[in-house]
Amino acid sequence: MKKIILVSACLLGLNTRHDGKNSVSKGVLVLKDRYLMIPVCPEQLGGLPTPRMAAEIQSDGRVLKENGEDITEIFLNGAKEVLQLTKLYKIKFALLKNGSPSCGSHFVYDGTFSGTKIKGEGITACFLRKNGIKVFSEDDIEELIDEIE
Repeated sequence: MKKIILVSACLLGLNTRHDGKNSVSKGVLVLKDRYLMIPVCPEQLGGLPTPRMAAEIQSDGRVLKENGEDITEIFLNGAKEVLQLTKLYKIKFALLKNGSPSCGSHFVYDGTFSGTKIKGEGITACFLRKNGIKVFSEDDIEELIDEIE
């Protein structure tokens, strides 16, 4: 039986990013024959449309759209939905899109909408880690494989 990995839908080529595009990763696609992948977009699961206005995490932890609208609750709801999926399918590993305000596992953008990256993690990545799920980015595929095997 194949092991199950939760994966950011955009990494699998689904057009779920805020701009209506994807972040397909050839490295991630190679894994689909080896593992059962459950694609998720926490922002969509929280209720946001695609495409949607860009959002970034602020220094106080709130998530704001580029126009200043606070959408923190939507991001929290999306993270809770993703966590429910991990429980439902007994998923222990997640492969998430780095930089995303939901999925970033090593860095996020600094909240100024200037393109500046800072060390940090997205809302969903944080939720998953706090609940025992091992979170990896598309740059950590070898580490993920080593951990699973």
